[in-house]
Amino acid sequence: MQKETKNQEKKKSNVFASLSLAWELGYTIALPIAILGFGGAYADKRLGTVPLFILIGIALAIIISGIGIYRKVKNIVN
Repeated sequence: MQKETKNQEKKKSNVFASLSLAWELGYTIALPIAILGFGGAYADKRLGTVPLFILIGIALAIIISGIGIYRKVKNIVN
């Protein structure tokens, strides 16, 4: 009985760790895109440069998200 309980606890722990990682990665991707995308849209609207700053913001967000994901994966692997 002890082994079964320990296995169940380990499985629950693994599920929570996986959900935690997925949550962190979601924020790592979503926040830069939302902030820089909306910031770019605002700048385009104020300056009249329709797609320029949105595209720059999204490109920067992709780079920032990629670096964040790389660092998280690097910490997990090491």
